[in-house]
This record gives sequence, C-alpha cells and structure tokens, in this order.
Amino acid sequence: MGTRRPMERDMDRSPARGGGTAAGHRAVPHTADMRIEAWGASREECLAEAVLGMVDCFADLSGARPDAVRQVRLTGHSDDELLAALLDEVLFRLEVHGEVPLDVEAESVNGGLDVRLSVTGLHSVQITGAVPKAVSWNELHLAPAPSGWTCAATVDV
Repeated sequence: MGTRRPMERDMDRSPARGGGTAAGHRAVPHTADMRIEAWGASREECLAEAVLGMVDCFADLSGARPDAVRQVRLTGHSDDELLAALLDEVLFRLEVHGEVPLDVEAESVNGGLDVRLSVTGLHSVQITGAVPKAVSWNELHLAPAPSGWTCAATVDV
C-alpha cells in the first residue's frame, strides 16, 4: 500500500507550477464547494492523491487505523471519467457504508483501474469540514503534465 502524505499547501511544488514530481494534493478556494488539485509521477499516484485531497477537506485522519481493505474495479472512456468514477466510489462508500479511506492504491488494468482502499469507519475520524455529496463535471480533469500527472475536481458539499 502507498503511504499517506499530509495535505500539500505549497503551490510552488505542484508539477503544474513547475515543481518536482513528488506526489501531493491541496485544496484551493472555491465558492460554496470544495476544489481539490492533486499531482503525482504516474496517473495512478495522481488519482490516489485526489482521493486523499478530498478526504483531507472534511476529515482529520491522524491517529486513525484501517478496519478493512475494499477492492473495486473502475472503468471509464477517458481519464476524466476514471477520476470522476473513483471520487464517486469514495462518496458512495462514505454515504452508504460510513467508510472513509485512509490510504489508496490504484493500478491500471485493461483500460480501467483496480483500486484498493484501506478504510475506517467515519465515526473513527474527526470531522473538520462539510462532508462532500457529489463530484461536479465542471472543470474536472486528469492529464499528463511536464513533470508527471495532474488532476483537479470540484466537489459539491
């Protein structure tokens, strides 16, 4: 499993801003919703960081331990669709099962993704912000960048 990284707040380190390929994520100001940006050396690392960025916007995971590992296969016709599908899966698990991911690992398989989510119960984490409800298709993107991959999504709260 990958390692969990603290929320990245240094805008100069993202590949889109000319920084290195170190993976990370950050929240950016957005009216009434939450906007996350993430980056990584690979598409899969970038996707994992997007999930962690979304979770960091509403929960403090420090000290939390995983209770289970959930495996899902996601498909999409484009990278943007895979990003939306992954974030939607996390929101579904949050709403229906009360689970929040602590760690994410993604692997490309036949045009889709195999994803492992190390999860814990929502009751095991401190809620620090509005819990997200849906992923917006407006300005959603996942694409290669000069130093790796970047993505961005707006999440309705």
